[in-house]
Amino acid sequence: MTGRARPIPPPNRASRLTTLPSTTSQVVIVTGNGYSTTYATLETFAKAGGHWVAVSAPLPARIGSKGFSDNHVEGVPTTPTGVYSLGRTMYGIGANPGVRYPYHQVVTNDWWNENPESSLYNTFQHSATNPGGYSEALWKEIPAYTHFAVITYNMPPNVATPEPYAGSGIFLHEFSTASGNATAGCVSLSHANLVSVLRWLDPARSPRIVICPAQNLGRY
Repeated sequence: MTGRARPIPPPNRASRLTTLPSTTSQVVIVTGNGYSTTYATLETFAKAGGHWVAVSAPLPARIGSKGFSDNHVEGVPTTPTGVYSLGRTMYGIGANPGVRYPYHQVVTNDWWNENPESSLYNTFQHSATNPGGYSEALWKEIPAYTHFAVITYNMPPNVATPEPYAGSGIFLHEFSTASGNATAGCVSLSHANLVSVLRWLDPARSPRIVICPAQNLGRY
């Protein structure tokens, strides 16, 4: 006697994506209503038995104070659209919350270099000197950078070399206030939701994050 075949899950946002690498079996989808919104929804999906299934309920998120952009530039608080991987290291002012990625606990003089004139543009840097430009003193961004993952916008593997002035420092991080404010271009979640997502992400599953207005999800 053979068991019944498992039913195929109904189509969902992840199953409709067509540009994910074949090795990707986790995806985070961030969408909002139009380009100008600062409010978004973050959803997580995992591939099981060859089919995409929802992992979490839709989570409330915030994005840049000027919404989404297909052509993000340095210094403009928009959130870049596209499909990106996550950086090889997760970071945070707080101790490792139990993530599967290598984790660096931020200390004084840890910067994200956001100076387009620097050869280290859009990279983590430990330096006693401010790298200049829009560079962020990571250890001072409380509570936003309690924990965060790097979204590889304008970074390898999406580009071979960061393009000057194309924008930098796009993270998945914690709300900057209890209720959540619009960001300078990052995607933010409540502390509890962020920690849950960061713990779930597994580098062995080649996760990707898709960011765009909901009506444009078909591009990806």
